[in-house]
Amino acid sequence: MYSIGEKIIYGENGVCTVEKIAPLEMSGAAKDKLYYHLTPLVGSGIYFTPVDSGAYMRPIISREEAEALIDAMPQIAPAICYDSRFNHVDAFYRELFKQHSNEALVAVIKGLRCRMAEKKTRSSRAEATMKRAKDILHGELSVALDIDIRQVEDYIVERVGAV
Repeated sequence: MYSIGEKIIYGENGVCTVEKIAPLEMSGAAKDKLYYHLTPLVGSGIYFTPVDSGAYMRPIISREEAEALIDAMPQIAPAICYDSRFNHVDAFYRELFKQHSNEALVAVIKGLRCRMAEKKTRSSRAEATMKRAKDILHGELSVALDIDIRQVEDYIVERVGAV
């Protein structure tokens, strides 16, 4: 069980802070069932998920793990869809997000950069997917490294150069 104030990764929503652990305060909700009340680092609103739901949740990686991930970024291959099983590129990227892996997020970002450079155009879908991948990845790195999320990209470039 996570603690109030703890920052965790919640599903494909990225970093969230556990604000409260309590039953839902709405009519018809069971008063004996505990829920995490989670606020996202990026975006607004609040997520409610049962403590025992089985939803994907994990602690934030350590500073050492974050630095090792950044050091490995140049070797992570871009995720580019050549698989005919995916009738649309978006399905390919959705599958990568479901891995809940920082390496997969790096591959998504690198793959989308390649696609955008090849096509010499930017699609709103590709930009939205890249933003989502960066929000999740940079959010976790900012917490692990104890820096502002807006400084993460510069930190990566300083550490390993352009990725």
